[in-house]
Amino acid sequence: MGIRLIQRDGEAANLAIRGAHVIDPEAGIDETRDVVVREGRIGGSEEGLEEIDGSGLLVTPGFVDPHVHLRTPGREDTEDIVTGTQAAAAGGFVTILAMPNTTPSTDSPAVLGALIDKAEHDAQIPLGFLPAITVGQDGQELTEQGELTALGAAGFSDDGWPVANAAVMRRALQYQKMTGLPLVLHEEDPDLSGTGCVHEGAVATRLGLPGIPSISESVAVARDALLAEYEGGRIHICHVSACETVAEVRRAKERGIAISAEVTPHHLLLTDAELEGLDPARHKMNPPLRSETDRQALVAALIDGTVDCIATDHAPHAVNEKEEPFETAPFGVTGLETAFAACYTGLVESGELTLDLLVRRLSTDPARIFELPVPTLSDGSAANLALIDTTSDWVVAASDFQSKSTNSAFTGETLRGRVRLTVAGGRLAWRA
Repeated sequence: MGIRLIQRDGEAANLAIRGAHVIDPEAGIDETRDVVVREGRIGGSEEGLEEIDGSGLLVTPGFVDPHVHLRTPGREDTEDIVTGTQAAAAGGFVTILAMPNTTPSTDSPAVLGALIDKAEHDAQIPLGFLPAITVGQDGQELTEQGELTALGAAGFSDDGWPVANAAVMRRALQYQKMTGLPLVLHEEDPDLSGTGCVHEGAVATRLGLPGIPSISESVAVARDALLAEYEGGRIHICHVSACETVAEVRRAKERGIAISAEVTPHHLLLTDAELEGLDPARHKMNPPLRSETDRQALVAALIDGTVDCIATDHAPHAVNEKEEPFETAPFGVTGLETAFAACYTGLVESGELTLDLLVRRLSTDPARIFELPVPTLSDGSAANLALIDTTSDWVVAASDFQSKSTNSAFTGETLRGRVRLTVAGGRLAWRA
């Protein structure tokens, strides 16, 4: 059947955005022009359409996020398919892939089938699923990946946990030859990470918090790259955070290994210096915020293509969970609604990144990695676009989130780049 993206039924979009700055790396567009959407597709007759004044606004292909936690089934108090996909649409995303660390884990055809059925009624934008590599994500027994592939899985991941056993990872890579789908890997050596909750370094020492060394990530990447090379497999590295990991990914690519990697907005923009406030709601995530040296290495790797794309690792939690002491609060921050604005403000306006490259890394590149439809504004294509205000400031406030959870790394920050309208799968998915 191939990868299955699910979106609930809705009316096709019909609108004309007049005089916007349009950037589409896929189509080679970077100019002021009109964008017409008729019956959910780009182009066509302009008669009888709703007209939107796009002057001073930006139109881009919609964004694609291959790393989202929707907490369904089991923790619908923190997020569900309706709110998670609505939050994605509010951030300009037109396709997302959901991770399997749910309750129960998305590790069987029965659970995946139930999620697909639910998404057909609830998904505001096209939604795909990444079932688990191992049963219960316990790293021991492989899931029925043939059956899960037949249902439309987009890949396999134990995200939240590494596949610590090298023999199990090797078997997964061997099985991959039948499915053809990527293994999406949370890379960490649990023995090296231990009970750590922040980056191992001077800040952790000063605060008296146990640290997670950066080599916990990089040694796991090195192992899995070698296994992928040996088995002829294909792997995707989640949320790269350390300069040592960048070096391992670069080395693997130079050797011709089929490896890709993602980085989050918070790792591109923030460092462990933020920890001085001891705010787990904003700054406790795994992998942790690391040093300025690491941050700069991640930006450089995103620019030169060593790191292929940006993904949010949107990880909702209940307020009371994040009010625990830093050591015991859960890892994770939300990110769908702030991803573009945070990166635009912190990287494009600062001159570290071009706008064209940011759009590529949020849209075209993640779609290609996961063999998903590439959003484009070319005539005749399905309408997947975001209309964005990059001229006025807005303060990130919990009261404005579409997500059920408010544990954002950027709460209280003043950003530019707020999404005003999103068309996903040819349907109007968000209007501010």
